[in-house]
Order: sequence, then structure tokens, then C-alpha cells
Amino acid sequence: MNRGPIFGYMGKILRVDLSEKRIWKDELDEGTYKKYIGGVSLGAKSLYEEVPPGVEWSSPENRLILMTGPFAGTRISGSGTFCALSKGPMTNMGASTQANGFFGAFLRFSGFDGLIIHGRASSPTYLFIHDGEVEFKDATHLMGNDTLETEEAIKKELNMGRKLSVYAIGPAGENLVRFAALVGDGGHVAAHNGLGAVMGSKNLKAIAVHCGSLRPPIKDKERILILSKKLLEDAKRFNNGRLYKWGTNNLFRIAAKAGWLPIKNYTTNIIEDYEKLTGEYMRTHFETNAKPCWACGLRHVHHVRVTEGPYEGLEAEEPEYECAAAWGALTAHKEPGTVVMLSNMTDRMGLDVNESGWTIAWVMECFEKGLLTKKDTDGLEMIWGNAEATRKMLQKIANREGFGDILAEGVKRASEHIGGEAAQLAVYTHKGNTPRGHDHRARWSELIDTCLSDTGTIESTAGPLRPDLLGEPPVENHFSPKEVPRNMALVSGWVQFTDCLGVCQMCIKNPFMTIECVEAATGWEMDLKRAIAVGKRAINQLRVFNIKHGLKRDSERPSSRYGSTPVDGPVKGKEIMPVWDDLVRNYYTHMGWDVVSGKPLPETLRALGLEHLIAEL
Repeated sequence: MNRGPIFGYMGKILRVDLSEKRIWKDELDEGTYKKYIGGVSLGAKSLYEEVPPGVEWSSPENRLILMTGPFAGTRISGSGTFCALSKGPMTNMGASTQANGFFGAFLRFSGFDGLIIHGRASSPTYLFIHDGEVEFKDATHLMGNDTLETEEAIKKELNMGRKLSVYAIGPAGENLVRFAALVGDGGHVAAHNGLGAVMGSKNLKAIAVHCGSLRPPIKDKERILILSKKLLEDAKRFNNGRLYKWGTNNLFRIAAKAGWLPIKNYTTNIIEDYEKLTGEYMRTHFETNAKPCWACGLRHVHHVRVTEGPYEGLEAEEPEYECAAAWGALTAHKEPGTVVMLSNMTDRMGLDVNESGWTIAWVMECFEKGLLTKKDTDGLEMIWGNAEATRKMLQKIANREGFGDILAEGVKRASEHIGGEAAQLAVYTHKGNTPRGHDHRARWSELIDTCLSDTGTIESTAGPLRPDLLGEPPVENHFSPKEVPRNMALVSGWVQFTDCLGVCQMCIKNPFMTIECVEAATGWEMDLKRAIAVGKRAINQLRVFNIKHGLKRDSERPSSRYGSTPVDGPVKGKEIMPVWDDLVRNYYTHMGWDVVSGKPLPETLRALGLEHLIAEL
């Protein structure tokens, strides 16, 4: 008997076994969708159920999970987003990261809410998904190509042009660089915790999805259309319209003034003559044109042509804020064209820009202090701001050549390999990953979040939800070991909820309108409390997964440099490490976790409908 439609969903998850070249389709019931919504929550459920302890990140039995949500493929701006999950190589624990573009929408138009891949292809392969089916295509001729070359070659080969979304790995993923990324749709990146290496370990070069004719059933199409317009107008006004006008790199100036711009590997919080690195400068001095994602009227993504400096004439995707932070302030490059060049290089090699930036900045500081020499760096003069040396080192990392082979393990493992004083200069968490493109010593909430997150990146502190929206008092002291963790636990879950929806976070700045859209798409009743519970369900599911895979409390802390005290700038003298244990203990308490082990308490799991996990702990 055919079931009726599940509003907001296609109702099927596509399964691919690369080893056997076998596909099948799982049908999910409405209760499962309602409990997990999609994206990170539904993906975390699958990861937990299918990847037991003992399965390494590079094992054929590890899963590469790509999930959409109820917004994907609708008229809501930025609804081409997908969430990627796996057991990641940076932490050897859970990984969750998002990418925008068209892939999430096109996957739904092919009939699926998600894709779960396991096994390992016997030869280089790419997947072609169309009309509810999958073709296994030979990718031998694509090996060694960068991500953009791969995308263009597959589009030409399949003769589909803009009707095709392609996500691929570059040389970094092929060579199992631990911080390799998935890159597609001309430069959108699922960056964190090395999912490109997971894809490379499966001998999978790319995934191509056709823009099919299927569409998700929507409960109230008229309401969705009205709300999508309101959400867009709200997003355009966000931060006084700076995001809409200048892109994400409008944050560069703000970060520099507030002390959370990462400068020269955390050696200082002061930067001078940074005007050329801002989004305002690039959009008023370079030639740019909007390159929007699926259905997106915010158009924060632009294509740029450099019109001055040593890289004049270069055309590439405009650098996002974190690219400008990594290849501008963090590594002391001062030319905006250099930032474009290095950002483009990072994407094409298939590398995570954050880990790349922290790794190169560490090398530069070590070089400056004589802890590394040209003999160590294969003859490259790794001084601050040396763009060509940085470019060549990125190529070495992506191809695991010479010193690049050591750096391909990420800054934590590389610094431990070198040892001595050099080991004290690297910025990372003891889980193995690095922070986003901020100086978190000025943002304690994000430093805690990064160290305690179960995804390999921040999981709670990037959203617009504030405690006052929940009827709680606002945070008055952002350096309080009591207030900061209380606030984090209050809003924890909202960001993960939005990562369930299949939409870009830049486009949903109003939590209440976002929830209205969920109701309109699905017909389900939703409010802030229910939404946060969905997000906390994902957080706790991943936490139990990580505990089973080896997470210990003593790994939830920053490296010496990451937790150091700023010596100058707006937050000079703010010390986090003397109160670190208090911060962690308070966060555990407010999250409903055991204060000694960090394990979710039985009553916490029970309240989230995860009582089946209690016995696992």
C-alpha cells in the first residue's frame, strides 16, 4: 500500500556500497523525520548506528553521510545546503560540517533526502545521481586534478552544465591529507575534520547530482513563499546591511577592532594597515559579480577579478572572512590579491582553509624563531607574508611531498613531531582540530565550544539566538566562568537545529520566522523549545558516539598557545586557563552531563528521547 506524502520530505535515503557497486533506498517514516528533522541530527543517528568503535576513519566501513532537510530545494534563500558527517581524521571522532551551493537542492530533486556511502571502490570512481538512480563512473582520468578541474571535466563529460552539482576532492583528498575538504559548485566547501580524506580513502573522486524534476511536497506553499521573502529581507538588514553589501568579510574590520582577529599565530592582537584586506575594499576595488547559491537573494557569494598588485588578472571566488583571516592577518599577507590567490589555491587543492592557515602560521613563527630552517622546509623561505612560499607549501601539503607530508597531518601532529619549543607555539585543541578564523581568547564562548564540541568545529555559538529570547537574562560579562557556560548551554542546540534544515545560516537570522517556515513546510507544530531539543538531540547523540570512540575529558582543552593570555590589544591580560576547569564543570552541569566524565546523564538522554543510549554509557 502506498503511503501518503510526508510534507517537507522526499521520504527516501539513498544508500551506496562502493565495494559491491550496489545501491538501495531506505524509506523513513514520519516519526523519524519529526524526531530528527534532517541534516546533522538525522546524520548523527545514522553515524552512531552504523560506525561502531574500532572502525577507523579510513576504514571502508566508515560512513560518508550527506543529509539535507525540509528547506532544501524550496524557495527559501540559500536552500541548496547539505550537512556532511563521518568519523573524521582530525579527531578520529565525529565530524559534522556544512556546505552551500546547489547540491542539497539537486539531491532532493533526484528523489532523496540524504546519501549514505560506505565501502571502497576497487578503482577511482565518481557517482552520477539522476532520476532516482546512481551510475558508477570511472574517474581514473580525473585523478590528480584539482577540485575545479574535476567539476568542469565532469560537467563537460555528462553534458549537463548548470543542471549538475558536483562535489569533489582535490589532490589533498586523494593523498589522505587529514584536513582535506569536499569542494563543489565553484568553490563551496564542506571543510571541517577532514571529510575529503574520508572520501579519498573510499577511492571516490566526486559526486555529481542532476537537477531532476522531482520536488518535495510542501504543506503550505503560499505561507512558505511569504515567509521566505520576509526571511530574505531580514537577512539583508542583518548587521546594518553589512553582510548583504560587503559579504562575510565585512567582519574583518569588526574583528580587528574587537580583538578577535587572529594575527600572526596569536603573537599579537594588534594589526595595522589592514584596510585592503576588508570586504569593503575588495568589493570597491576589484571587479565582482554575484554568484548566488540555490534560490538565494542574499547573494553574499561573489566572483572576483583582481585588478591590482602581483596577482592582477586572477579570477576566482571572492574570499570569505575566514579566508581573509587565514591568508591575511594570521599569516601576515598584506595584498588583497594574495588573499584571493591563496584562497583559490586552498579550495582547488581541496584543503580546509582554517587548518591550512594555522599550520602555515605555525611554520612561519617557527621559521622566524629559528626552530625551523630552509633545510627543514625544503628550501622555502617561510617568513611572514611570503605568498609564493606559502603557495608552494600548500601544494606540497596537498601532494604530501617533502616537509608537506609532515604538515599534512595537521598542526597538532606536526608540532608534536617537531617537538621542543616549536610544540608550544601551535594553536589547536587536544582532540586534534584547530579553531575557526578567530582569536578565541577574546571570545571565550567559542574557545569553550571549540574544545568541547563533538563535531570537530564549533557547534553552539554561531547563531542569532540570545538568552533574552528564551526569557533569560542577557550575558553581562563575556569573561565570566559562570555566565559564559550558562549562556552557552541555554542556546546550545539552536545552531544544530538550523543545520538540520538544509539552508545557509546566513539566510535565517530570525529564529521565530525560521520556526514558522518549518511549520509551513511540514505541517508540524514547532517552537523554540522543540527546536532546541532537536539540536540537543544531535549534540548528545554525537557525544555518546565520541565517548564510545575514545573521548576523554582531558582532551577537551586548548593547546598552550590556544589558551594563552593576550599580551596586547583590547583583551590584554584576559586569562582563561586559571578558570578553565570551572568553565568546563559549569558547562557540563548546565548541559546535563556528569561533571567528572562529561557523559550525558541518564535523565538528560531520557528527556531527549535517547533513552536507548543510556545502557551504552
